[in-house]
Amino acid sequence: MTKADLITKIAEKSELSKKDSEKALNAVIAAITDALTEGDKVQLTGFGTFEVRDKKEKEAINPRTKEKIVVPARKSPAFKAGKALKDAVDAK
Repeated sequence: MTKADLITKIAEKSELSKKDSEKALNAVIAAITDALTEGDKVQLTGFGTFEVRDKKEKEAINPRTKEKIVVPARKSPAFKAGKALKDAVDAK
């Protein structure tokens, strides 16, 4: 499903216009992004939790040259599905 498909679905289910649905979706994405960049966790009961996880520095091998390289530590967004979402997906 693309972003355009999701906007259409939101418009159908909420009886909003596509333009208003797009604004709403963009606002939700921006709010989640802002919270994660500030280090907060976003918990949507029944749906899931968005959070930032720290990835440790690690050593890897370049597959072309076979030389060892160091991948620096970084922060990565993560999503953990809630029970209601897991159950809904499993039911289909």
